[in-house]
Amino acid sequence: MARSTTKLTLHAAQAIPFDKLVLSQANVRRLQAGQSIEDLAEDIARRSLLTSLTVRPIRDASGNETGLFEVPAGGRRYRALEHLVKTKRLAKTAGVPCIVVPADPGHTAEEDSLAENLQRVALHPLDQFRAFQTLHDQGLGDEAIAARFFVSARIVAQRLKLARVSPTLLDLYAQDGLSLEQLMAFTVSDDHARQEAVWTALARSYSREPYAIRRMLIESAVRGSDKRAQYVGLAAYEAAGGVTLRDLFAADDGGGWLQDVALLDRLTADRLAGDAERIRAEGWRWVEATPDLAYGHSVGLRRLCGESGLSPEEQASRAALLLEVEAIEAQHAAAEELPAAADQRLGAIEAMLEALDERPPVFNPEEIACAGAFVSLDASGRLRVERGYVRPEDEPGAEEPGTREVGTEADGPEPATGDGEAAAPGPVGADEAGAVISDRLLTDLTSVRTLGLRDALARDPDAALLALLHALTLRTFYRGSGAGETCLEIEARHIALASAVPGLADNPAAAAIAERHASWSQQLPSRPQDLWSALRVFDHDSRHDLLAHCTSLSLNAVILPHARLDRAVSPADRIAQQVGLDMTRSFTPNVANYFGRTTKAGILAAVREAKGETAVQLIDHLRKADMAAEAERLVAGTGWLPQPLRTPEEGDEAPSPAPDGVDHDAAAETGTVLPAFLTDPDASALPEAEAWPQAAE
Repeated sequence: MARSTTKLTLHAAQAIPFDKLVLSQANVRRLQAGQSIEDLAEDIARRSLLTSLTVRPIRDASGNETGLFEVPAGGRRYRALEHLVKTKRLAKTAGVPCIVVPADPGHTAEEDSLAENLQRVALHPLDQFRAFQTLHDQGLGDEAIAARFFVSARIVAQRLKLARVSPTLLDLYAQDGLSLEQLMAFTVSDDHARQEAVWTALARSYSREPYAIRRMLIESAVRGSDKRAQYVGLAAYEAAGGVTLRDLFAADDGGGWLQDVALLDRLTADRLAGDAERIRAEGWRWVEATPDLAYGHSVGLRRLCGESGLSPEEQASRAALLLEVEAIEAQHAAAEELPAAADQRLGAIEAMLEALDERPPVFNPEEIACAGAFVSLDASGRLRVERGYVRPEDEPGAEEPGTREVGTEADGPEPATGDGEAAAPGPVGADEAGAVISDRLLTDLTSVRTLGLRDALARDPDAALLALLHALTLRTFYRGSGAGETCLEIEARHIALASAVPGLADNPAAAAIAERHASWSQQLPSRPQDLWSALRVFDHDSRHDLLAHCTSLSLNAVILPHARLDRAVSPADRIAQQVGLDMTRSFTPNVANYFGRTTKAGILAAVREAKGETAVQLIDHLRKADMAAEAERLVAGTGWLPQPLRTPEEGDEAPSPAPDGVDHDAAAETGTVLPAFLTDPDASALPEAEAWPQAAE
């Protein structure tokens, strides 16, 4: 028996005047998303209507056709045509191609509308990428393509970048073997072979996240935010032939990744040499230029104070600006937000003060002839110039002062002079009355006077504070030239921290100390003989602030490999508790300063403590280098700190800072286990060296 086949009837399009069309209430599309009606109207005006409208005749109550047609499918196209009519770009009687569907009790107008939308398959993103590439190959620029399809030029550039990924990876993406986010990550490199090699390597790993792809593609590159790149400038680097990879899909890629690190280093060195010659032309005996100065680079050098580089008029202007700032802030103290005019004025004053404060000090020509300068880059790539350092061998006829152990017995002090030297035999002298005083008698008499002074000083805390401050300030700011200016046998050794610690010079705490030291240098007299008088006129708060600064530079909480942990940590913890130390303000764990320098067990322990066991399972299978990089990303923003950097709560016993992930009981038994980043022999402190932070221009 033959099967019956129903023949399909297709309805030809016919032109119907626009003013005969009515938007149907049966259209299921109610929410307008995606391309705007205005953009669609512009597209229709440029290339005409590509798809006919689906319409049904409207009948009256008697069932007769009225000559009008409703549009159940094609509502957005109808609204776009309506927009063209309203803007006088299309006649209201213009014929519109329509498919007239006769009334059929078997299906309704709502079905027509729903079927047209559901049965339509969206264009695959890869087809769009390749289509844009085809248009580009035909001679259309990014702006022209963007204008034709009502998208931004950046979107066009992104689509073209995706289309240029390795064809092998594009085929994987078409087969859903690669996500769009992963494909986007591959665009940071144009090397197809490198892209495929990275994907092959990641195929053996559980981690194929986009960030892992980017990291492997750019592992030998330098970020555009690197201080060398900021100093040289991307334009100069690229003009010299350097290649920069950009991530078009990141809101801020930090200036991209500079591929030719050797070229960047050469350009940096060349420009830095030119800046160093400009500084050398000021007459300095020597100039040392390098992008990175080791922390403590001025150890053993004497710093010249110099005079203010501001003229009397400029100093008066600066003082007036500071007073104006105080007046504005006082005027609007009760306001939640400053008025626009006041805020603008404060910004202008801040800029003027910054320009004045950056003026380098003025040095004596004779001092310049025996001193030098350091030229380097700060963390943001700006030139940093530190002038006025005298090397020991360049000191004009200076001799090394002698040193000795200082006696500590309260009732039997070792005979000493005010400068810390043991009293040497001298000729018999005479007092004002002409009486002959032998050396022994002089020693006995001054011993009695010393006891009297000690007792009197103990009864006068303000005078004791002044004397202590005077002695510490001499030691901190005047070094050898202040010998003999104090009779207090108090010595605060200024500990030079290890220069090999990564990023120590750029640490926020180092910058704050240097700025504070420079500020005090400007407020103190140039001659140590004038220091006592200057300190006497300081107010109470200023004396306390200066004392805190000088005292802080003698603090040494560095744990050396041979030190016992309990004795090294406890005193520092007491001070940390007292000042409320929060190391998260100046330390963020990363690959360079922690994760790359501890064990895999230590890395996993850190991630477990900061993010939990689930995060550990994401990285526990990785190689150490990859694990360290992922740990940095996972721990970021959590406030996690290695044990040696934590401040224990009051009353808590500080634990021995054995490496995280190591048996702490075993560590306690041997007393020798230390975190990996503390056991580097190059990272030891130099307790006998003298160093202090210096101000920089």
